[in-house]
Formats: sequence, C-alpha cells, structure tokens
Amino acid sequence: MLDKEGYRPNVGIILTNDKKQVFWGKRIREHSWQFPQGGIKPGESPEEAMLRELQEEIGLTAKHVEIIGRTKDWLRYTVPDHWVRREWRGSYKGQKQIWFLLKFIGRDCDINLRASEHPEFDAWRWNDYWIPLENVIDFKREVYKQALTKLAHLVFTKKDPRRYPTEEFWRINYPIKR
Repeated sequence: MLDKEGYRPNVGIILTNDKKQVFWGKRIREHSWQFPQGGIKPGESPEEAMLRELQEEIGLTAKHVEIIGRTKDWLRYTVPDHWVRREWRGSYKGQKQIWFLLKFIGRDCDINLRASEHPEFDAWRWNDYWIPLENVIDFKREVYKQALTKLAHLVFTKKDPRRYPTEEFWRINYPIKR
C-alpha cells in the first residue's frame, strides 16, 4: 500500500532500557545495524503495527514495554533505485514512518530474535542513545537522526548532558565535506 507520493506507511521502534540505552539489531547475514521497523497493514493503526512488528522481530509483547511517545508527523526516507524491486520501480519511492519510543520493562532474556519464521536480526545489543549511525545503511541515517532528535526530550531531562548528541555523533554521521 503506497501513498500518492510513492511512500509505504511504516513504523520505527526505538526501544530504551533503564540505562537510557537503545536496542540495536544486526540485519541477518549483513553488517548493518538498525532499529526494529516494519510496514503498516491495511486497516491497522500505527500502534497496532508497532506491537506486531515488535513481536515478529524481537519477540516482545505489550507486557514487555511502555509507550513513552511517538513522532507526531511522518518521517520519510527515499530508497535508491537499485534497492527497489523491479516491479515497484517508478511507483515506489521509499518509506514514511511513525516512530515510537518505548521503555523496555522486561528482561533481556525476553528478547527472542527467532520469534517469527522469517527473522530480521541475527544479533542484538544495547547502545548509547546517540549511537553513531555509521553502521546504518546510508539512506536511512537522516531519518534515524530525526527520530532520535525528536524523541530525546522524552528520555533525558533538560539538565542531562546526554539529551543532545555528542560531537562524535555529528563528526561520524555528518562529516564536513572538503
């Protein structure tokens, strides 16, 4: 299901633990890391899609998380043509996402990367909230930065120095081009 501009509705999930770290999943058989995400099915609300994707991708249910917040507006990324299936070329541009910020209230052993028949990840870890995005596929980096930035105020107090990205985050993700 694409919108009139060629973007597929999708949800992204930033899962935080009590140390204000984020869940990071390694794409199966790849060297890229990402947050859980997935498409919104027809008739499904963004929250329903988020809970379904959370269960399918990392085996967690509503009892394992608290919803802290979500982005108000869609965040979009465009997928390069060479990544688009041949039958979708010309109509599909990328994904538009509602991002959810969740607090993990379960135990690490509740995370199950083999919860579905088609696993997305083959490894996972907790990372600092402002993890450098160099291991995220390049065309998703900007939307990750936007989601982390828009939701950071729900994780950190105004006085917490971690509320804002470090210089290292900016240097690695947005190097000065010379």
